[in-house]
Amino acid sequence: MTPEKSNSRKHFEEPQRFLYMIDETIEEIQEMQTHSSSVVAVKATQSLTELLDREYATLDEFERDLERNLGALRRANTSHASLFNAMRAIRVNVVDRSTTVADAKELLSEVITRIVEDVQHGKSRAAEKAVSTFTDGECILTHDFSSTVLATIRQAVNRDISITAYVTEARPRYLGRKTARRLAKIEDVEPSLLVDGAVGEVLPRCDRVVLGMDCIVDGKLYNRIGTLPIVATANAVDVPVTV
Repeated sequence: MTPEKSNSRKHFEEPQRFLYMIDETIEEIQEMQTHSSSVVAVKATQSLTELLDREYATLDEFERDLERNLGALRRANTSHASLFNAMRAIRVNVVDRSTTVADAKELLSEVITRIVEDVQHGKSRAAEKAVSTFTDGECILTHDFSSTVLATIRQAVNRDISITAYVTEARPRYLGRKTARRLAKIEDVEPSLLVDGAVGEVLPRCDRVVLGMDCIVDGKLYNRIGTLPIVATANAVDVPVTV
């Protein structure tokens, strides 16, 4: 394939740029500095705007680089279904869809924007739907770190609903501590941090368990390590679980 003409980019509009680059995002995902599955998917998707600033002699070169970075981001943490789906959607909607580098870059920019909006709106819709299940003075237990659960609690408080929340530490990474710190900053929420092994002691005081999720595969819900014993204990003491 021959190099493109110098004016091939004249119709390409400059997209929004983000501070984090691909390599930095991969490292952050691998080290689990970002814990929410939806946040990981958004950051990984936005990091691909770095490719819009690179120069490519041919369309093949651009698409090879895109696929290489999609694979690297996807492999950074294979447990995040949202990340996998976002990277797959970019490949399906961008690769083999254009005839010039400029067109491919413009398409990539559009797909990035659309995927980010879809993920963020999906979380907002989930929170809006879940908030209707909360009642004033309710006591809940939650596990690990879920941005959707946090968004739901914020919306509940905005509706003048006060909540008592028990949060598991979620060892070995102690992600529950981050959740507890976030909840402590929300008015009308009383968070209490507890070790994972204390779930059986605390659950009888709770009205229900509220959890986020990573994905659903073949009718099975997958979430962070430690979810199963919490759900099993909740079932044993007749405490409902909301996902």
